Amino acid sequence: MDGVRRLTNFATGEIGAILSAALKESGYDVVCFRGEGSTAAAPTGVEIQSFSTNDSLARSLKALTRQPDLIFHAAALCDFKIAAIEGADSKEKISSRNGEITIHLQPASKILPELRKWFPQARIAGWKYELDGQRADAIESGARQLRETGCEVCVVNGKAYGEGFGILRRDLSLRDCPDKKSLALALVEIFSES
Repeated sequence: MDGVRRLTNFATGEIGAILSAALKESGYDVVCFRGEGSTAAAPTGVEIQSFSTNDSLARSLKALTRQPDLIFHAAALCDFKIAAIEGADSKEKISSRNGEITIHLQPASKILPELRKWFPQARIAGWKYELDGQRADAIESGARQLRETGCEVCVVNGKAYGEGFGILRRDLSLRDCPDKKSLALALVEIFSES
């Protein structure tokens, strides 16, 4: 919104940290991209790159000096960005003394659909966090993501999915994982196959 306020998703960065640690432990060279608002402890022994917006993450990914073999797109990126603010008196810090403001939002750029173009040889895992509907709806959203993005797997979770996580593969087989640690280990196992 201004120099001190942001419109963002709440995310701790914990899944990224756990997954980075599991990959590192399995012998992978890991770059962990962490949102600036991440509150979970950063993984140790891996390269950390910070990002603030969808666009800044995209720039950092495209600037990688080597092509990744695996990409786990677990970041809870924003679906919207601010297009305009009406009634704001400053770009540095909008004062509440000036009264009401109107914020116009527009869809933010999506990164997951671009990853296959940027990194054609990489094996990619996407995430689908769903709150509305039932488990079958969440799984269908994950299947749609797989069709639209070319990812190898989609991790499905959220209130609609229920407890834990599901790893949905292109053949629509589903592997349940009760917690973040078992999810990370299962993803390492799946992506270490062949």
